[in-house]
Amino acid sequence: MNNFGGDWTKIKIEILVEYAKAYLSIMKDRTFFKLMYFDGFAGSGFIEKGKKADVKVTVGAARRIIEIAEPRPFDSYYFVEKDPVNFALLEKNTKEAFPKKKIYTICEDCNKKIIDLSNFLRDPKNSKVRTLAYIDPCGMQVEWRSIESLRGLPIDMWILVPTGLGVNRLLKKNGQISDAWLEKLEIFLGLTREEIEKRFYKKSATLFEEITHIEKEKDAIENSAKLYQSRLKEVFEFVSKPYELKNSSNSTMYHLFLTSNNKTAEKIGSEIVKKYNN
Repeated sequence: MNNFGGDWTKIKIEILVEYAKAYLSIMKDRTFFKLMYFDGFAGSGFIEKGKKADVKVTVGAARRIIEIAEPRPFDSYYFVEKDPVNFALLEKNTKEAFPKKKIYTICEDCNKKIIDLSNFLRDPKNSKVRTLAYIDPCGMQVEWRSIESLRGLPIDMWILVPTGLGVNRLLKKNGQISDAWLEKLEIFLGLTREEIEKRFYKKSATLFEEITHIEKEKDAIENSAKLYQSRLKEVFEFVSKPYELKNSSNSTMYHLFLTSNNKTAEKIGSEIVKKYNN
């Protein structure tokens, strides 16, 4: 089973399920559409929290979505999980547990499958397919090129962005970021290192443009959330306000966004987020 991250892990699943039910309500009478659910980091289907003596088990997003029957179920489910151990459990907890459902599982890198999904949705023979996607990485595994491949497609996508646990941790206070970390930031944000440095650092220079001091901008986590949100808006017409996932010390670790090319979708997503942020 997957390890449980905290109460926010449960909340993000509740946000997804609440949105999925609203999404399916809107699609209830639009039977000409074939509805697909796509999960890029599906895990094992269940999440554990606590020590062995007192383990609490939470039903994961994959199972929760499959179990939705009303107002209508999804027509197909596509689950991606790269870890072989979790993948074996995922198959047992989805395909084997729901043999009558059209469920596809694959042990593969999420980036490849997102691009495969975009190609699938661009195929004219799949013009009636509508997709709800859930991209829930624990770190910076999602590459910007993958997100960019979804431009203009009929897809609503919840995406978890590691603003605190990912981007902020790689942005060293003195600006001395290793080439490996800069490359990781470039791939994740889809920006050049010059653009990243300009966004997150202040540089002091002499009259002759010799750099004398480099200082990391304050509120880098919030800054990274706004940056990623603006990047998402370059791909999708609408992006919701984010749900902030914080740890027990009240430090922000992630921001969860809904992206869509449908205004109503963004409105519903933002209303759900507002409720849970409060």
